Amino acid sequence: MRLTRFTDLALRVLMRLAVEEGELPTTREVAGAMQVPYTHTAKVVAKLQRMGLVEARRGRGGGLALTAGGRSASIGGLVRELEGPGDVVDCDGATPCPLRSACRLRGALREAQEAFFRTLDPLTLDDLVKDPTGPLLVSLSPPPPTG
Repeated sequence: MRLTRFTDLALRVLMRLAVEEGELPTTREVAGAMQVPYTHTAKVVAKLQRMGLVEARRGRGGGLALTAGGRSASIGGLVRELEGPGDVVDCDGATPCPLRSACRLRGALREAQEAFFRTLDPLTLDDLVKDPTGPLLVSLSPPPPTG
């Protein structure tokens, strides 16, 4: 199974916020540190806010902070929600597969997908940011402004 870029970025943003110490980073700073476009990061942060995983504070001393729920959330649950419902293959799409009424592949792929999620279920952000990942995330900083 391959995650969407949106889910991948959402997990990386959450991991970055999980190791944050001191001043809260802005969405722009997180985008710079992750080396991804600000617009993509802003969409991800908005979704993470709606999910109750990230809090965005405005004004002086503002920035992004991970919520307690975000810190303790199951990675499998997060990936399920971010990826949304759906099968690995689209048997009923615009051109339905002629094998769909008697195919065993669809069920096998659904089982494999669920096994993938079950593997991620016990993991939390704290698990993902243990050494050596955490120190590397802390060392990431946005590139210096050009111009």
